[in-house]
Amino acid sequence: MRALVLTGPHRAEVRDVEPPVAGPGQVVVDVERAGVCGTDVELFTGEMSYLHTGAASYPLRPGHEWAGVVSSAGAGVDPGWLGRRVTGDTMIGCGHCDRCRAGRHHVCAERHELGIRDGLPGALAERVAVPAVTLHALPSTMDATLGGLVEPGGNALRAVEAAGVAPGERLLILGTGTIGLLAAMFARARRAEVHLLGRDEAQLDLARRLGFSTAWTASSLPALPWDGVVDASNAPALPARALELVEPGRRIVYIGLSGTPSTVDTREIALKDVTAVGILGASAGLPGAIAAYADGSVDPRPLVAATVGLDEVAAALAGERPPGAGPKLLVDPRR
Repeated sequence: MRALVLTGPHRAEVRDVEPPVAGPGQVVVDVERAGVCGTDVELFTGEMSYLHTGAASYPLRPGHEWAGVVSSAGAGVDPGWLGRRVTGDTMIGCGHCDRCRAGRHHVCAERHELGIRDGLPGALAERVAVPAVTLHALPSTMDATLGGLVEPGGNALRAVEAAGVAPGERLLILGTGTIGLLAAMFARARRAEVHLLGRDEAQLDLARRLGFSTAWTASSLPALPWDGVVDASNAPALPARALELVEPGRRIVYIGLSGTPSTVDTREIALKDVTAVGILGASAGLPGAIAAYADGSVDPRPLVAATVGLDEVAAALAGERPPGAGPKLLVDPRR
């Protein structure tokens, strides 16, 4: 089968590789859609921290946002999965440690991260093998495009829930990329008053076309009390700015990662009695994202700039984006 392989910093190619075989407890999925995200770009450029800590190494087969149809099942797997459209959890814990047993498998010290950490090849390929316990069935009302957007949606939903903003309260989201806009959609569906902060007016165009009229630049941001702040940016200065902006006694959520360390004055966290929450992975948010997509309360499809084939992914990772207004690139590996 064909799969994208990262062979080193700034080197990617489509190769013919051996197709996966479903081992005990696993299924093989025929991939219909896979997403390309900032983590994939960092793996391509060599900036991803896991490459420097030894958690990931080249050659590497990326792809952790995906949807497809189960085509085979290994020993011990319910055959009812066969033929079903599914997506799956990126975070795959050992299943035995205290963290896994407490429901925190996404921070298991021995976890695999599909297509990110060493262990399991990712879904930027025609087929992918995953543990059946990580699967989430997709309703018949959801097509492959929506399925391919579940993983980023789960991350965004977790960020919104962590912000602790009630209906009618004011949430400020820093960043207008895929996660920022998805967070805005989930917060709007929960009847929060949603505001977005972007770099410039051009970056805010899509947000406004999606119905978020309260989208601002740093110079136009109004001096309002912010009941919660989600930092979904990759700007190293914005974590500290989030702390400045949030109301005392409320919550900041950090889901964006900058390429360089960010400095936050913990004295201000204490003196403002602020709760700071970090978000790693979509695990607990996947069911809620599926439900919101299925009932139509959140429609992420306008975020998709284009759907391309595997042969076009290397250029996209290098910054050659196809025309399209949305921030998200999806891949149909069978093209």
